[in-house]
Amino acid sequence: MGTPMIVLVASLAFLTALAVAWIAIRSRRSGNLKPPLETGRDRSARVQLLDIQPLSDKDRERFADRWRSTEAAFVANPAVAVSEAETLVQEVMQARGYPISDFSQRSADMSVAHPQFVANYREAREITLAYQRGAARAEDLKRATAHYRALFADLLGTTLRKGGA
Repeated sequence: MGTPMIVLVASLAFLTALAVAWIAIRSRRSGNLKPPLETGRDRSARVQLLDIQPLSDKDRERFADRWRSTEAAFVANPAVAVSEAETLVQEVMQARGYPISDFSQRSADMSVAHPQFVANYREAREITLAYQRGAARAEDLKRATAHYRALFADLLGTTLRKGGA
């Protein structure tokens, strides 16, 4: 083996080691950026630290009135009504003490005290986003509104009747 061949093999070995080191560093960095999976116990502990309170009678009635208006508007403009329904759910959560900045966090927090609504809440959100992309039908919007309505009523702490609270 001549000198040029030794230099070539050494260069290839060096470049391979450099590439392996770069890949290892990148994977370690990206692994450190991934949040750890949160368990149900972690969620419960975090939510217990929040100051979640029931609504006052005045707030409950105010939100129920807004819901009736939103529901009545569905016939004329389902998309606007669904968007308003989502907004109302967020406002009630915030009024009760839930942080609302991030949908994933909202649904995780809500799963502690309202677990029966989580899947439907996520579906309603997906339908709302699908509508924004032009990929939802009227019956999808109706289903999303029903999901928001059930969660809204549970968060409100009351039973909503069509046309009344």
